[in-house]
Amino acid sequence: MTRLDPADMAACRALLKGGSRTFHAASKVLPRTVADPAIALYAFCRLADDAVDLGSDRRTAVARLQDRLDRAYRGQPMNLAADRVFADVVTKFGIPRALPEALLEGLAWDAEVRRYETLHDVSAYAARVAGSVGAMMTLVMGQRAPDIVARACDLGVAMQLTNIARDVGEDARAGRLYLPLRWLREAGIDPEAWLANPVFTPEIAAIVQRLLDAADALYARATLGIAHLPLACRPGIYAARALYAEIGRELERGGLDSISRRAVVSTNRKLTVLARMLVLLETEWTPAQRLGPMAPLDESRFLVEAVAAAPHRDATRLPKRRTRPVEDRVVWVIELFARLERRDQLQRMGSLR
Repeated sequence: MTRLDPADMAACRALLKGGSRTFHAASKVLPRTVADPAIALYAFCRLADDAVDLGSDRRTAVARLQDRLDRAYRGQPMNLAADRVFADVVTKFGIPRALPEALLEGLAWDAEVRRYETLHDVSAYAARVAGSVGAMMTLVMGQRAPDIVARACDLGVAMQLTNIARDVGEDARAGRLYLPLRWLREAGIDPEAWLANPVFTPEIAAIVQRLLDAADALYARATLGIAHLPLACRPGIYAARALYAEIGRELERGGLDSISRRAVVSTNRKLTVLARMLVLLETEWTPAQRLGPMAPLDESRFLVEAVAAAPHRDATRLPKRRTRPVEDRVVWVIELFARLERRDQLQRMGSLR
């Protein structure tokens, strides 16, 4: 595969290193042939999300993103590093347009400040803004089998449900509500009244727990799919899965209060989670059984079908032998988090002077 432009890739890495540190760290344990296109995808998605979330005119931002997507798929990307490498990646890996289109649809729902009646509705949103990214990731790893794509979508939806559980208070104060409205009413909470004065209550705690339980069920489904990825890719994807799932555990340790505080997994806890991965090398990552048929989520089915309808001849060929042992790659991530923590400590000390 032709190498992605080094200068553009450096710009994408800098973007993710500043704002997506968990993914930046997890990408360190992916083989370079996968890490670079994955970074390119995430950089484009990150810029798209920021354009809608941080812009003053969200609807116009979505329309501009549609134009950028059009140009990328025509092979005439905008003069931005993320757009140029994104255009290269979607062509080289045969990524059907329906996948990034789904992402933009989810961002359009954000622009509408849409509310969601049921968990099914919330999951439909999560499938678009996160499941679509999981599906794209499987393609850059050379995997197009429907069962594996479905499990990647499960992982994306699980991560988004975790995000929603973590950010309930932050979202509410910004006028956004992603909790299922039916769950709120069943708990005796009027959604609009609560949104006007978001406070933590035992009823809200129970709803956050229900959301985490739904995410955990999907993390369990996704783990089986990870075990069937190319061997060199499993540590990086499992690292992302493990670190995200830990956000839920941190919420639980904090009494499920995501209104008055934002759950943050400490660096020491991240180190513990990543170190545990070394022990799981021969269990979680070794397929104990053939990946059997397991229907995709109804909300993600259209993503799986889009991939199946767009076969690609030139699948990624990963080396059978890894240039760096899996254990060394995991240790590298642990050391990276330690360095990041030290840098944060120095920054905090500097701000107090």
